[in-house]
Order: sequence, then C-alpha cells, then structure tokens
Amino acid sequence: MKDIFWCSTCLNMSTRNRIEFDEKGRCNACVWSDEKKTFNWDSREKELKTLIEKHRSKSGGFDLIVPVSGGKDGSYVTHTCKTRYGLNPLCVTVHPPIRSDIGHKNVENFKRAGFSLIEVNPPYETMQILNKRGFIEQGRPLYGWTTGIFTSVIRIAKSLGITLIMYGEDGEIEYGGSTESKNKAVFSAEFVQRVYLEGQVRDTFRDISPQDLFFWDFGIEGNSKIELSHWSYFENWDPYRNYLVAKEHCGLTEREDNNTGTYTNFAQNDNLLYDLHTYLMYLKFGFGRGTQDVGIDVRRGSLSRDQGIELVKLYDNHFPEEYLKDYLEYYRMTEKEFFDVLDRHVNRNLFEKQGKLWQPIFEIR
Repeated sequence: MKDIFWCSTCLNMSTRNRIEFDEKGRCNACVWSDEKKTFNWDSREKELKTLIEKHRSKSGGFDLIVPVSGGKDGSYVTHTCKTRYGLNPLCVTVHPPIRSDIGHKNVENFKRAGFSLIEVNPPYETMQILNKRGFIEQGRPLYGWTTGIFTSVIRIAKSLGITLIMYGEDGEIEYGGSTESKNKAVFSAEFVQRVYLEGQVRDTFRDISPQDLFFWDFGIEGNSKIELSHWSYFENWDPYRNYLVAKEHCGLTEREDNNTGTYTNFAQNDNLLYDLHTYLMYLKFGFGRGTQDVGIDVRRGSLSRDQGIELVKLYDNHFPEEYLKDYLEYYRMTEKEFFDVLDRHVNRNLFEKQGKLWQPIFEIR
C-alpha cells in the first residue's frame, strides 16, 4: 500500500499497466497532454495526407476502413475523413455481445447518416467461449470481442483489397500506458497482440477450430500491404469534441441517465459487458470508469483534480447489479460461480470483502 500513488495532475494510479511517471509525479497521459500543446499539427496533417494518398483507391472504390460502433469516436473519424479529406470510407462494426438498446439505436442512426457500413457477427458460440475464458482467466470479460474488432476488420480489408485501417485514439498514449508508439503514424498487428491483448491471444484461442476462428485471424504478417493507424496521431484528440460532432452529423444519442460507474452518459454505452469490464478493472487495479473520465476532463481543463476526487468517490465503486442476470445468462454461470471469478481477480492489497462485494481500503491522495 505504501508504494501506491496517484498522478499529481489527474488521478491515474501507479497500478495501471505500463504507465510511467515523471519527476513531478505526472503520469505519461498528462505529460503527453502538455506535449501536444507544443506540436506543429500541420506537419502531422501532411503525414496524414501522404498516408491517404498512398492508400487511396485508384478505381474509385473505398479508400480506407474505419472501425465503428455507432459511438462518438468512430463517427467523428468517419465524418472527418469524408467531409474534410474527400475520402470514401467503408465502416465496419463488430457487434458486441449483449448490445444495449441505445447501442442498436446509434448504429441505425449512423447508417441513416449516409455512410457505408458492414456489420460483422462472428459465431456466437465462439465469441461466448472466448469472452468467458477472458472473464475467468484474465478478468477481461470482453476479450473475444476486443480481439475481434481488430481481426474481423483486417479480414474484411484483406477480402476487399483495402490497405488502410484507421482507428480512433491510441489509448496507451492518450490515457496512460506504453509510449513506444507515440511517434509512429502506423502500428502493427504484433503491437496489438503484445500490448492491447497482453500476449494472451494464443492461449485464449486454444482448442478452437480454424473454421470457428475465421474472424479472429490476424494474418497480415509478411508481405501484406495493410497498415493500421490511429487518428489521434494526426490531430489533437478530444473525446468531447468527437461527441458533439457525432451528435450533430451522425445521429448519436446519449443515455438519459449516467453510464454505470461514472458521471458521463455519452461514451461506451453500446455494450452491457463494458460495465463489467470497468468494474473488474476497478477490482484489479483500484481505478474504475469514473477515474478514466475524470482523467480526460482534467486534461482538457473542464475539471479540477479535487473535483475529480469527489466524483471518483461517488462513482468508481459501483457493481453493475442491474445487469447481473444478463451476465449469468450470457456466461452460463451460477451466481456463485460468477462471484468466485470476481474474488479470484480482486487485488486484496486494495480491497476487503464485505458481504458479497469488495470495498476499498485505500484513500485517494
């Protein structure tokens, strides 16, 4: 406990995977936020235009793929590609398990906004097996889907001869994590497997037939011309701006009440398992969805650190009880089996059990 500390600017914890802190106690997300204020973004836009021209379709077809969920970030990237750079983007969405009503509504609104969209539904049973393994073995209840939003999109790109895939933000750079890609315009499938998926792909996908894993095959090593990139490399990333643009131009709607475990209502609300993902993140590392949102708002100047602390105290420690029945049905588990998994992954240096749930024994400072 004595070794745990929080960022001196936002509330990122020293328990976060791959995070770094400078001599002033600032996490690398906050250092990066300050660095961006000194950037010559025009030079990065030139890099973007060079990348675009390298991959632009010569036959008038699709110029790139933008993975989307109907949410704010993919919608913003798609809209900007089309209206600012005259590109013809093909959007691909990989439907999550236990999709929410608002998630369904936002995908339909996005289609009506005039964008081409391929909707991928990988085999349900295989997705369920991979997500359940991720939940039980890693405390990552969306592991199969998280992998699929890369592999399924790559599969579509290969099939259609599209060579550029543009994701939204690099979460490692923007929110605290590995800094190895912060000065790289493109990233690799190897980076995804090693960093985003923490080297667990091969083990998680064990004993599943190649046919069932069709949509989970990275398969772009070697001579592939496909390149993966993050829009946040080329433009100052602002999730709230993305929300406003997506709301105005892509039909994005937000929840009437707050998302589970936080004070915001417009992000990551298409998927009920995301609420379990962030709760497990809280149990494993001591920070939850509220902490993540506070970090974003502190860095963009709309919250003070002290205000953030009060919000985190209110929201972080929220078990998504309202979706428990959905989780038990999806994972085909008893309530005891489900809570045994939570108990297996909790950080007992940070929490003590009270009843069936765990309560923090630390205080943010």
